[in-house]
Amino acid sequence: MRSAPTILHLDMDAFFAAAEQAAKPSLRGKPVVVGGLGPRGVVATASYEARRFGVHSAMPMAQARRLAPNAAYLVPRFSLYRTVSEQVMELLGRLSPLVEPLSLDEAFVDLEAGGVADDSASARETGERLRAQIRTVTGLTASVGLAGSKMLAKIASEQAKPDGLVLIEPGTDRELLGPMSVRTLPGVGPATGEHLRRAGMTTVAELAEAGEDELVRLLGRAHGTSLFRMAMGYDDRPVVAERDTKSVSVEDTFDVDLHDRVRVRIEVERLADRCVQRLRASGHSGRTIVLKVRRYDFSTLTRSETLRGPTDDPSVVREAAGRLLEAVDTTGGVRLLGVGVTGLTDYTQEDLFAQAAADEQAAADDHAGPAHEGAPEVEGDRGAQEGEEAAGAGVAVPVAHAERRWAAGHDVRHAQYGAGWVQGSGVGRVTVRFEEPGSPPGRVRTFRVDDPDLEPSDPLPLVPLPEEEQGPGQSSWPATRPKEVSPDGVGVSGASERSRP
Repeated sequence: MRSAPTILHLDMDAFFAAAEQAAKPSLRGKPVVVGGLGPRGVVATASYEARRFGVHSAMPMAQARRLAPNAAYLVPRFSLYRTVSEQVMELLGRLSPLVEPLSLDEAFVDLEAGGVADDSASARETGERLRAQIRTVTGLTASVGLAGSKMLAKIASEQAKPDGLVLIEPGTDRELLGPMSVRTLPGVGPATGEHLRRAGMTTVAELAEAGEDELVRLLGRAHGTSLFRMAMGYDDRPVVAERDTKSVSVEDTFDVDLHDRVRVRIEVERLADRCVQRLRASGHSGRTIVLKVRRYDFSTLTRSETLRGPTDDPSVVREAAGRLLEAVDTTGGVRLLGVGVTGLTDYTQEDLFAQAAADEQAAADDHAGPAHEGAPEVEGDRGAQEGEEAAGAGVAVPVAHAERRWAAGHDVRHAQYGAGWVQGSGVGRVTVRFEEPGSPPGRVRTFRVDDPDLEPSDPLPLVPLPEEEQGPGQSSWPATRPKEVSPDGVGVSGASERSRP
């Protein structure tokens, strides 16, 4: 335990929802819910305006809609969130070489290791300066906790929300923790909390009073000992700069149970490809392929296969996942599928047999000549992908070449009207609000879903880039605002227009 509050915990405020509000002027100050929009979707993040209605993370989206029917419901844009997260982590890296990211929007920082703080005054000054820098660079707010341990720093940042800073002076931890709920301590979830409640312990002070022996009897040696130490305010865990990635996985929950075995196989192969993309992006390969299947009755099966060596070959992962699927009974229907890779390493040992098979197939294709030009290209229809992973990071998904799907909240650009975002789509139409982070609330227009002038677009920066940081051909968003059009204008698709201030 440290004698100065030099461990900092940073937590961005309602990160996903706040980023959407910053990007969409018409949503600022209004309830916004980000997550899977299908009937089985869950809430990833709710803005503070939505939380007043009782909406919170991990809540079923259907329940959220009942509580806040007039909120804006958006599909996550992970590419934007990752970009903002990188900006925040860069600022943290300037403070200390010891930065421990916990997620896109949360991290611990050892200020003492960076030489930027050695007492309460310097720690507070550093924390306030960091919050100001984050607001300047990203346009978003963050909460900061400062304490002599990681546990207390995280508790402090929770108390600081939203957009605040709380510093816990070393030596005051026992007094502070005593009246708090046992759920405040790391490792105490709903099940453990209920177990402790039945034993008559609901506050941290009651844990400390019960003693280590009683907690060990109730929870086991490792958990009981750890919990008692934390209840006494003792936490000597260091800030760890690099945390080893143990696995990479993706999974999708479907709006309607899948019964067609061919469709299930197509979805597994698609998940395998997405998993390999993440695997390569992280600079890893792996040797154990894992298949997860949640059936119609909520029973969940997990199957795995360990290869002879690590791989990041999509064909190898697809084939292994397919073999695992053959051993699973999906007769009653499948509501969730997942593919993962574990046993990670930072190098790849080529699968010689798979490579030889690929070479043989390529030779056979060359010998057979090009495929008949009129042969149709088979593309699996994509199911709803909201759930544990929300919706993936794609902007818009082509379906059968005839119609594009437009996810609510994702970015688009129109040849005439400029940049905007999807408010909704259905019955062959897509409604777009044309506005940008620095513009006033924009106008709404409706187009056919196959309008050739409407295209998916990359997210715009929440804060304009300084001129010296703009690359060739780049510009900040104020220079790319869509031109004004007459209120009675009609989209080039011929669809009717709706306008709102």
